[in-house]
Amino acid sequence: MPLYLNDEQTMLRDTAKDFVAEHAPVSHLRALRDADDATGFSRDLWKQFAEMGLNGILIPETQGGLGLGHVEAGVVLEEIGRNLSPSPFLATAVAAVAALQGSAQAERWFPGIVAGDTVAALAIDEGAKHRDRIAMTAARSGNGFRLTGAKQFVAHGHVADLLIVAARTAGSPDEAEGVTLFAVPRDTAGLTATPERLADSSLASRIAFEGVEVDADAVIGEVDAGRTPLGRLLRAGRTGAAAELLGVGGGAMDMTVGYLKERKQFGVAIGSFQALQHRAAHLYAEMEVARAAVLKAQQLLDGGADADDAVSIAKAMTGMATTLSVQEGIQMHGGIGMTDEYDIGFYMKRARVLAEMFGDVGFHADRLAKAAGY
Repeated sequence: MPLYLNDEQTMLRDTAKDFVAEHAPVSHLRALRDADDATGFSRDLWKQFAEMGLNGILIPETQGGLGLGHVEAGVVLEEIGRNLSPSPFLATAVAAVAALQGSAQAERWFPGIVAGDTVAALAIDEGAKHRDRIAMTAARSGNGFRLTGAKQFVAHGHVADLLIVAARTAGSPDEAEGVTLFAVPRDTAGLTATPERLADSSLASRIAFEGVEVDADAVIGEVDAGRTPLGRLLRAGRTGAAAELLGVGGGAMDMTVGYLKERKQFGVAIGSFQALQHRAAHLYAEMEVARAAVLKAQQLLDGGADADDAVSIAKAMTGMATTLSVQEGIQMHGGIGMTDEYDIGFYMKRARVLAEMFGDVGFHADRLAKAAGY
């Protein structure tokens, strides 16, 4: 497949670019942060996303969505990243929808997601870093299950309507098998969410499950076979996070290049200095390589191929390229780049949080090495 957008995808990009830039620019993030907003995003903006049809981008047309693919979802996520827009789009419209696809739970939750009334959160991680280890238990209880354990780094977990929860119904914490995925309403008794402010001013929660009772209908897919829907969730989430990182890196790069053209020293624009030109050219090349990796992973997912390696490459490449972008941005802005007055510092903070989501560069490099037999 060609590594560029077709005409329809380009039209979607232009629409998303104008919409997000107008309704959720960086100043929107500043306003939420300065107000110490307790939600972490604008529910009105989430409804506007729904009115644009964007929330149902991965949901089939037969279920009220647009029936598009990961390439199109990535187009929207890149603009969200470029503008640092606080939004539950990645967790809800991409990762949660991917997990629920084809399950009985889809009929219950998809209408609310499409309408902008439902926000989903992903209760997957249990340790300081994203890992495959799942220790939280789901014991049989009557006609359902009792969930006991804790999750952390759950973005929007304190305000979500739905939690996608990975728990162990058999085996030991490090085993691949014996995992079951559950769709748990946030208001279920026994759930306690403790939100914490992250580096980029977003909110993520530590969630305790103290004997949370759910019925058998809460199971997504099959009992003990949760790795299948969890795999869909993680592939979609990792590729989506890579697309958003691409937007963050691209936004930081554009801001830096603009600054190089405007800032003058000794009567000339600093962008005329060859050393800075070399660094800007290197950054552009790295971002384009990362862009190709993301688009390839998206296309493979849309084609139904085994995309695990491509997804890890995309997440690792965008993690490295965007880190370079925000670091170069801070340095080329000089000392003022570290001040709150300039937006470039916000890009560095968002990049740091996104890099950890669904596994950082080291996690995916190790994953690729093991897949290759090392």
